[in-house]
Parts: sequence; C-alpha cells; structure tokens
Amino acid sequence: MDKIRFSEALKKVSDGEQLKSGVGTLGEKTVHAVLKNYFEPFTDSQEQKIGGFVADIAGENGIIEIQTKGFDKLRKKLDVFLTAAPVTIVHPVYSKLKIIKLDENGTVISRRTSPKKESFYDVFPELYKIKNRLSEEDLTLHIVMLEAEEYRITGDVKKPRRSRKDYVRYDKYPTEPVDELIIKRPADYLYFVPNELRSYEFTANDLAAAAKINLHLARLTLNILTSLNVTEKVGARNRRNLYSVNKEIL
Repeated sequence: MDKIRFSEALKKVSDGEQLKSGVGTLGEKTVHAVLKNYFEPFTDSQEQKIGGFVADIAGENGIIEIQTKGFDKLRKKLDVFLTAAPVTIVHPVYSKLKIIKLDENGTVISRRTSPKKESFYDVFPELYKIKNRLSEEDLTLHIVMLEAEEYRITGDVKKPRRSRKDYVRYDKYPTEPVDELIIKRPADYLYFVPNELRSYEFTANDLAAAAKINLHLARLTLNILTSLNVTEKVGARNRRNLYSVNKEIL
C-alpha cells in the first residue's frame, strides 16, 4: 500500500485526536472512512446510488465496496452491482491491534497489545457468506493488512450488572498500512496453499500447521478453495479428508 496516500486519507478523516478527546465524534467508523478515502480521494465518486443501493465508490475503476465485516449484507448488492460494473471488495485484517480503554469522559484508562495477530486467512469466515459469487469474472477481492488501535468505552452503567458489558468496542483507528493481497481470479487463491503443500496430498491439519492458523479456519479455507476448484478432495487418511492442488491451477 502507498503509505503517503494512506497518511493523507487518515489525515482527511481525522486529525488523530478526535477519539482521544471524546467519543461519539465520528459518524462513520474510522477504518471504513479512511479506506474509502484511500481508494477514492474525490468525494464526487463516493456514495453513489446504483440500482437502489449506495456504493461506497463508483468511478472509472468500477465499483468499490469497503466491507469491514458482514459480507452477508453484500449478497443483494452484488446481484445489482455486478450487472453494472466490475466490483472490488476491500476488507481489512489486523496484524497488530492495540486495545485502548476509555472511561465515559473519553479518558484513557489502559493500553495493551492484543495477543491475536490476524493474517490474510482471516478473510475466509466472511468469504463463506458469499461463496457462490467468488468465481465471478468481474469480482476482485482486495485484502488490506493494517496496524490499528481499538477503542473500547465503559459499558452502560444504567443496565443491571448481569446484562451489561464492562467495556464495549467503539471504533478502530488505523495507524499503519502493512501489506495487501489482491485476488482477481480463482487461481489467485492458490496463495492460501503454502508452497510446501502444493506438490503433495494434505489434510486440513497439515494446512493449519503450515499456514499457522487454527484447524477450524483451515477447514473453512479448504471448503472455499475446493468450491473454487483450487483444491480437490482426493481421498482420506486416518479418517481425515485428503486434498491436493488442482493440477490445472498449477
């Protein structure tokens, strides 16, 4: 990613002090707003009405939707957008996340770094929700890896103790672009099969170990890769499904 352009988009959305001076100052979630301005700095091309829906960006590069979560909400949009222009879905993952807790006045109570570090594989739970559209010729997936700060505020103290959360997630504030992955066609999903597995039959456990992800995510990844004919089931070993990379993809 272009760090200068990212910095300009970040500055345009916020001066970096809004979240620290108090909560409720941003009408649009910050990551979404920053990415929208990163991919299209000209507001005339933002928030465009297309077929009864509003696209984040519509311009000479087609339609761009910034989707931080909830890919199920894209289903009806894609039915319309893909008939109008090529569509790019932009989704962020977080390689480093600092968690900052605020009290009801916006004063920082604590800071810590989350032990969880996401990778590009973390897009798959969302991709599963639109699995039947992933092979569309005019659909591009653009995953951006960021470092960010997640702000949490004191929960609603008026609610009974049993039914309230001590802190609730308020917003994420992106601080640094790290990497990006662009997938334009099913063959590009080969990225998610580590090199050491591509010439052999392997299980979901093997993928989990090679990619350093949990078994559930490995199984979900293989479910989607197989639906895209990037991988195929070739048998079983010790009651575990065996997969191999589709030779036509290689």
